[in-house]
Amino acid sequence: MEHAAPTARASSLSPASPASPGLRRLRELPGPRGWPLVGNSLQVRLHRMHQDLAAWAEQYGPLFRVRLGGFRLLVVSDADLIGRLLRERPDTFRRPSRMQAIMREMGIHDGVFMAEGETWARQRRMVMASFAPQQVRAYFPALLRVAHGLQARWDKAAAAQAAGGEPIDLQADLMRFTVDAVAGLAFGSEVNTLSHDGDVIQQHLDKIFPAIWRRAHAVLPYWQVVKLPADRALDDSVKAVNAAIHRFIAEARARLVDPVRRAAPPNLLEAMLVAADEPGSGMTDDDVAGNVFTMLLAGEDTTATSLSWMLDLLWRHPAALRRAREEVDTVLGPRGAMSDWTPDDLAQLDWLEACIHESMRLKPVGPFNVVEALRDTVVGDVAIRARTPVLLLMRHDSLRDDIFPEAAAFRPERWLPEGQALAPAQAKRVSMPFGGGPRICPGRFLALLEIKLAAAMLLRHFDILGVDTPDGLPPPEHMALTMVPLGLRLRLQPRTGQA
Repeated sequence: MEHAAPTARASSLSPASPASPGLRRLRELPGPRGWPLVGNSLQVRLHRMHQDLAAWAEQYGPLFRVRLGGFRLLVVSDADLIGRLLRERPDTFRRPSRMQAIMREMGIHDGVFMAEGETWARQRRMVMASFAPQQVRAYFPALLRVAHGLQARWDKAAAAQAAGGEPIDLQADLMRFTVDAVAGLAFGSEVNTLSHDGDVIQQHLDKIFPAIWRRAHAVLPYWQVVKLPADRALDDSVKAVNAAIHRFIAEARARLVDPVRRAAPPNLLEAMLVAADEPGSGMTDDDVAGNVFTMLLAGEDTTATSLSWMLDLLWRHPAALRRAREEVDTVLGPRGAMSDWTPDDLAQLDWLEACIHESMRLKPVGPFNVVEALRDTVVGDVAIRARTPVLLLMRHDSLRDDIFPEAAAFRPERWLPEGQALAPAQAKRVSMPFGGGPRICPGRFLALLEIKLAAAMLLRHFDILGVDTPDGLPPPEHMALTMVPLGLRLRLQPRTGQA
């Protein structure tokens, strides 16, 4: 792996003043030569932007500059420096202000994902408490009901396939599963998108995520002047989701008439409403609505996508799939029906958890992240000005053979004691699928539990006949705010003699 030689301070976030001698300026860094006016924008394919940036990192080294959409960015690929920078949030860096403005323009209020400053700190405390492991454990029976819904949907699909029907659209079905799971935990409402194919909230969410991505990288905000049919459809989807959110809020307020429930709210939405009702809370209905929208968006896409990538990788590695099946049968088989499973049972699925970590190393839903400097500061040996975007290539070092031996290979054992030679001592500080620092994903425990449960249900109750793509090749990595696999279709049949 060839890199431009890094400077002596390229692996630390320097506390030095931007005016200190020996520092480089952003304009002095190496980087791809741009075109007049548009910079490097036309040299980047939006749907594979992560791959284009990774290729430039190989050419220009761990710190380089690009100009996209009229903005000059510092790009960082060194994992140690990325980790240090993430720990500087929210004091020195924030999420991109452009992303926040676009979401507000679309009609999405700030939630904990986009909030900053004291608003973020206040919301973060509530969200972390709601997604704490003990809180998620208390929700597990409801999560099991959602998993039963997915099993019932796939039982029907398997019967249809046996009669010559179409295979399952894997990503779409898993998004239904995660929407139902998050809605139950976070909002105390059953959305139940798994049981029907009509006008469900998941179909609207599918339009919103890609639209945020496209608008964030548009050279010109054309939609402010003229709206195309896709833009009008987007407006309709945002209105539909906001209407559903207002319904969630109304239903939650009706439940909170019960003083016992108000004293100990059992879900995120009710906890936020109780907090917002406190005198001097500073919380508004917009804060509540923003967090509901955030949890639906983030909970739907990221977990489903991680599960899709893992199932594809397992299918392409039969020995790993066979070991996962055997572990599920050994650990969960004696438990009988899925309704008898517990979080402690799933915690014993060490190989399956290793498969999750290895899938997220190879196929993280966020292969890069973007932060924005709140003030003049120094990154490595580079002085940057306030409001400079810094693009973090989160996956870069996870694919380096000198850090992870056989880095391109799917080797789940590298996350277990038996595979220590295949992973660095600080593997989880290099592979950071949930981010890092104070703004690490608050829903990571729920995400891991959802992935384990859905995968265990599939392995215990079905035989996988194929995880297919149209051309038989590994699915393309398609960037649309998250990195999704394209074209995955699941063929399966029920296992005989299974509870």
